[in-house]
Parts: sequence; C-alpha cells; structure tokens
Amino acid sequence: MKDNLGYVHVYCGDGKGKTTTAMGLCTRAAGYGYKVLIYQFMKNNKTSERKILQQIPNITFVDGLERKTYYEKQFRKITAKAAEENYDLLFFDELIYTIRAGLFDEQILLDYLKNEKPAHLEVILTGQQPSEELVALADYVSEIRKIKHPFDQGLPARLGIEK
Repeated sequence: MKDNLGYVHVYCGDGKGKTTTAMGLCTRAAGYGYKVLIYQFMKNNKTSERKILQQIPNITFVDGLERKTYYEKQFRKITAKAAEENYDLLFFDELIYTIRAGLFDEQILLDYLKNEKPAHLEVILTGQQPSEELVALADYVSEIRKIKHPFDQGLPARLGIEK
C-alpha cells in the first residue's frame, strides 16, 4: 500500500488556496490509510481546518509557536518524529513564507530534503516565493495566482473561509 511515495510538493503563489489544497491532499492520503503529520508555521494552532482534521485518526497535528529558534528546533523534532513513527506524509504549512520572513534558514530544509528525508516520505510545503533551488528540488510545483480577492477591497479574513 505504501509504494510510489517520497515526492516533494510545493504549493505557492499569491492566491488563496495553498493551505486548502494541501489539506485536501492530506485528507485524501489519510483516507487511503497513510499516516499524516502536519505542522503549521506562522499560525496559532486554532485554524478552522485543524479543528476538523485533527479528528481524523490518521492525521496528527503538532502545536507550535512563532520564534525563529523554536521553528528550527521544532523542524528537527518533527522530522525525527516523522521518521521514527513511520509517517507517510509530512506537511509543513507556510514554511516557505517563514523562510522568506527570515524566521527559518532555508538551507536546513534543503539539506533535509536532499540528505535526510526518508525515501518513502511524501513532503508538502506551502507559501509564497519559493527559491529556484527549492522549485528545482520539488517533484510537484503548483502556483496559485490571485486574480481577484475581497482583501483588495479591505475586507477581513472570514472564519471558515479564509481562516
């Protein structure tokens, strides 16, 4: 059942739907019987999707905080957990944005993907403006482009839709 895993996915761009797309893939994988591990950078552990998805037996969320040293330590802890507990899919939500904000060293991610990631582990990354090196390393890269969004008119994020 666990054949053909081990690819790296990047969902990027300025459009709404990167996290939603990745969470959909996590749901699909869990429905198939894969073990899924999710960590959300830059979020407060209270997102709407988390409330429902953490009820699915094959999906595990890891809580986090917003501090650079914490992020890098947490990354190491989570990647070790993924390997030790034989997870099939690892989703790092907003890690690319966290790198761009200077809160995480991209070289740590690149080294992990090139040298440390278990061969069978599928990895999903989201955020804006991935580096050329990350794009080249990924197997799937999908850009979600904003054409129009209520934010443009100054409307706040809506519960259940944007957060």
